[in-house]
Amino acid sequence: MSYQIEEKKKTSKRKIKCVVWDLDHTIWNGILMEDASVELRGDIVHVIKTLDERGILQSIASRNEHEVAMAKLQELGIDEYFIYPQINWNRKSASIKTIVESINIGMDTIAFIDDQPFEREEVSFNHPDVLCIDAIETDKLLDLPEFNPTFVTEDSRNRRRLYMSDIVRNEEESSFEGSQEEFLASLGMVFTVSPVEGDDLKRAEELTVRTHQLNATGYTYSYEELDAFRHSSDHLLLISDLEDKYGDYGKIGLTLLERNGSIWTLKLLLMSCRVMSRGVGSIMLNYVAKLAHEANAVLRAEFVPTDRNRMMLLTYKFAGFKEIEHNEGLIIFEHDPAYIQSVPDYVTLISRV
Repeated sequence: MSYQIEEKKKTSKRKIKCVVWDLDHTIWNGILMEDASVELRGDIVHVIKTLDERGILQSIASRNEHEVAMAKLQELGIDEYFIYPQINWNRKSASIKTIVESINIGMDTIAFIDDQPFEREEVSFNHPDVLCIDAIETDKLLDLPEFNPTFVTEDSRNRRRLYMSDIVRNEEESSFEGSQEEFLASLGMVFTVSPVEGDDLKRAEELTVRTHQLNATGYTYSYEELDAFRHSSDHLLLISDLEDKYGDYGKIGLTLLERNGSIWTLKLLLMSCRVMSRGVGSIMLNYVAKLAHEANAVLRAEFVPTDRNRMMLLTYKFAGFKEIEHNEGLIIFEHDPAYIQSVPDYVTLISRV
């Protein structure tokens, strides 16, 4: 089973990863600075909780006094659903830019909900990839395809909590007095590589659809295709987990290896953007390189450059991969076995292959 680049182009269907809410006349009726007793709009709590259960993150871009608005959200029992809330007097487009950079996702995965046409137009002008929605349409939100993932996995349901753990990690890292390697050593990271089993398939499919920055090819595969790879003797489909002293990152990586005699080819290598600074992409590449070396196979890798995955290109090059072919946007790398490196001391690698 082999897939050419033209057969696996990136999907054009938009999937929203984060909903950014306004507050006044959007989350609640009325204007908080004029009426401290504002009440939540209609079925808004159901919408917020359902989005959260689907693994869609949520934040806030609101012109309000931060402490007053956060106190009201807490009083209403919904403050915990919003990460990186931007409650200030800045332009909404600036607040959305801060949220996108904080979460580290693409602008085209953001939906912005506001009752004011001016605010939506200001955001659209500065960020044309953002999906802007009138607050009056909130009751239809859950039925829109952009807000309905193909599968809802355990990682999806826990996504907000996983990001909240990341916020704690990032705060610790910013205040850490020492080198990057010393900080990584302090985390006690455990990186686990396992064959994809039945329960992993939904998360594997989700990873191919959601991951763009740390994705070597941008290929997306359906549940059925991944299941076929899982049972194929010519392929090895691996899923990666990461945990540290702050908790579990969840299933953060997927690798598809095609084994054709003495030539092994990496068809897919991706890692969640949440682990970009943890070096696990290099660890996974060296792990696969070692597997190929032990099997006396030449390891190659497909790479499709995009405007988002330059980090993966650098990861390949630092891991000893050199370009041997370039054809219509598809680059073929080959690995020099002299570059196989040991696992860093600050990571415990568990292999279940």
